[in-house]
Amino acid sequence: MGTLDIIDTLAGIEPGSALDAIRARRPQARENAQKSYLSLFEPIDSSEFSLSERAAVAAFVTGLHGESPVAAFYREKLAANADGAALLEPITAEIERGRTSGPYGAFPAGPLSIENKAGLIYRVSAERKPVLGARLAAALEHAHLLVFRPRDASSADMKGLLTAGWSPTGIVTFSQLVAFLSFQVRVVSGLRTLAAASAQEVAS
Repeated sequence: MGTLDIIDTLAGIEPGSALDAIRARRPQARENAQKSYLSLFEPIDSSEFSLSERAAVAAFVTGLHGESPVAAFYREKLAANADGAALLEPITAEIERGRTSGPYGAFPAGPLSIENKAGLIYRVSAERKPVLGARLAAALEHAHLLVFRPRDASSADMKGLLTAGWSPTGIVTFSQLVAFLSFQVRVVSGLRTLAAASAQEVAS
């Protein structure tokens, strides 16, 4: 594969290292993660979900998870996009407004209701809505819902995306992108923690 493996790159994994060997034990998982990245961020057809929108949603979602090499990577991706550079400042401001801890939300009535937890219901600020546009504002609100309140997501929330101009195909790709980013953040964080622990062992 000509493109560098994105997870290896973000986790700082060197060819031939112990972590490289660990990842090599599951070649299919490694390959599938890379294929997912390429299909989401280097698609053949981006007409239903533009590259600048993908970069903006990615910067927002990874930023919500906290500062990391992954968040920095997608910020840079947004800044490098001709149509996305102007979105960097408003997206950064919206990350600050949307940061919280989760997951939270409500379970259906029953024994799990004891686990119900209230939390921030995020909405894009009125001052930045015109800059972001209806499509992206709706996408950020839905992405925040998927990250922090997944069990509260309903068909009514999907209607909000449709009303803002998203097509059913675009919504499916958008949902896949948010899920992939959450997975990527967790994997890279885990690998970097392993690398740090391994380096500490060697040093001691």
